[in-house]
Amino acid sequence: MQADHPDHNSPTPFQAALPNLLTMARLVLTALVIICLALYNHPRHNEWALPVSAALFIIAALTDAADGHLARKWNVVSTFGRVMDPFADKVLVLGSFIMLAGTGFADINGKNVAGVEAWVPVVLLARELLVTSIRSVMESSGVSFGANWAGKAKMVLQSVAVPLILILLWLGPKDHTLDPRLWVRGAMQLTVILTVVVTVISGWPYLSQAMKAAGARNGAR
Repeated sequence: MQADHPDHNSPTPFQAALPNLLTMARLVLTALVIICLALYNHPRHNEWALPVSAALFIIAALTDAADGHLARKWNVVSTFGRVMDPFADKVLVLGSFIMLAGTGFADINGKNVAGVEAWVPVVLLARELLVTSIRSVMESSGVSFGANWAGKAKMVLQSVAVPLILILLWLGPKDHTLDPRLWVRGAMQLTVILTVVVTVISGWPYLSQAMKAAGARNGAR
């Protein structure tokens, strides 16, 4: 009879806890990003909030890349992480876009200076709700429905778009109306349009997979 030996490959308590701690840290950082964006009022009130919120957003996005990687590497994927990780991602991105579409980013004529019109977060939210609903239905039917390359590319682009818009608005020169110059406004609008297009397109693989799974299930009856 062999003696029991400790499994040197089993995760330590620190390894088991760290991915979830990073996820919780991202929620705290998200709250700070939203607070900073709420304190900003174009063009000059609390202008420090632009670079600070951009830096906090970048740090939060890096925790997203780290927690999932570590959870898989150390084999400590948990139910808590599976629920809270995508939740934290969505609050960070959608919350930031909602704030960018708010009155704090309007010029003296009421025009949004960040290039984020009110419909933009609506489209982003609609895509997330659709994919979440599809995933819930498919996985409840026993169909594996994890994130694919399109969803990951979407998250990367969104994570770049928000701080880029904030930095452009902070560093970009203003004209006599205190609006960003044409090239700054154009760069921000291009970033927003590209983000919306990629976000919408990234939902198609999920919809297509769901339709194929539903067709195969109906055909098997």
